[in-house]
Amino acid sequence: MTEEKTASASGSILVVGGGISGLTTTLEAAEVGYEVFLIEKNPYLGGRVAQLNQYFPKLCPPTCGLEINFRRIKDNPRIHVMTLAEVEKVEGTPGNYNVAIKVSPRYVNENCTCCGDCAEACQTEIESEFDFGMQKIKGAYLPFGMAFPARFVISSDIIGTEDAQRCKDACKYDAVDLDMAPKTLNFNVGSIVWATGWEPYDASKIDSLGFGQHPNIITNMMMERLAAPNGPTKGKIIRPSDDKEPESIAFVQCAGSRDENYLPYCSYICCMASLKQATYVRERYPEAKIYVFYIDLRTPGYRYERFYETIKEDENIFLIKGKVAEVSEDPSTKNITVVAENAVTGEKIHQTVEMVVLATGMQPTTATAKLPADLKYNEDGFILNDFEAGGMFAAGCANKPADVVSSNQNATGMALKAIQTLVNR
Repeated sequence: MTEEKTASASGSILVVGGGISGLTTTLEAAEVGYEVFLIEKNPYLGGRVAQLNQYFPKLCPPTCGLEINFRRIKDNPRIHVMTLAEVEKVEGTPGNYNVAIKVSPRYVNENCTCCGDCAEACQTEIESEFDFGMQKIKGAYLPFGMAFPARFVISSDIIGTEDAQRCKDACKYDAVDLDMAPKTLNFNVGSIVWATGWEPYDASKIDSLGFGQHPNIITNMMMERLAAPNGPTKGKIIRPSDDKEPESIAFVQCAGSRDENYLPYCSYICCMASLKQATYVRERYPEAKIYVFYIDLRTPGYRYERFYETIKEDENIFLIKGKVAEVSEDPSTKNITVVAENAVTGEKIHQTVEMVVLATGMQPTTATAKLPADLKYNEDGFILNDFEAGGMFAAGCANKPADVVSSNQNATGMALKAIQTLVNR
């Protein structure tokens, strides 16, 4: 690994995380005149929003918001983007931080035209993390259609193999560079915004809900990928076990959330996500029956409440107040029976459906891997903002569970806090 020194930039801001919160923070600060270094651990920007089929409030596809943000970033010389990059160490005080950033090799340089010849030549297939393992992709790949940077990636899994050499030989533009190596960059910045985002709670930890045991039980983020036109099924919502178009689906709310054994807090987005996904199913399969099992349905805000009221009027959507206790599978049909007690009537329900979607909770990435900086966390792993000390701030879902709109609003505020650190020191 090589280590490189960079020029002092203590009048600048480091944004860690290239999801919707990180993009907003970056753009808000840069467009009022500040230099911003944006780093992202994945080979692309866009975060969780890029994986969605649609997002509130307008039920837009990710391209709706991300495309214009990518254009603004590309056109702004004050913004410096580094993907496959992670913070290794932070030292210093507000207004004067020394940051070491590790950049992993992409094995593809700026000559890439996204022609796809490297992928065509590659014979190795790997699991698609972007699609939660629901499909295989080539070891040379473009993360998704409108990925930024618009450049292929050579998986480290094939480096040193004949396949890697095939990729290099197939490239007419000398874009495949198999000699790329990890490097460490050192920056001096004035403030840092941590927009490190969230990850879906691991549903396999919830034994009673059968994820990983039965193929027709999936998570809400997997449903987003199934419904997305650029997903593993090109937008067809089908059962994983046999590719059947489901005639009945159960949504299980609070799958791990509001449970002291897993995530004790409400993840904020899950109720609306399931109601939104119910519309995906209804649009594709008008006769399908949908059962939503919930503890409480939370619809924060006037627009969300109106959306909920519309859902309630659908005669094929059944809202059942009751926590799911267990699930079981019929080995012959692969159908799933969901068992719950109706909290209103006291009746024990056994509902058999062809597919189950678990509304898994939102867990901050910092819950499982703390950041290499002097930060404080609450008991659930969210970063606590110390506005009095200043200097470093958490934005979006690094700070608390939030939807896209709330994350954008919060990120704008954190951009202002980061700027205030520079101005006041």
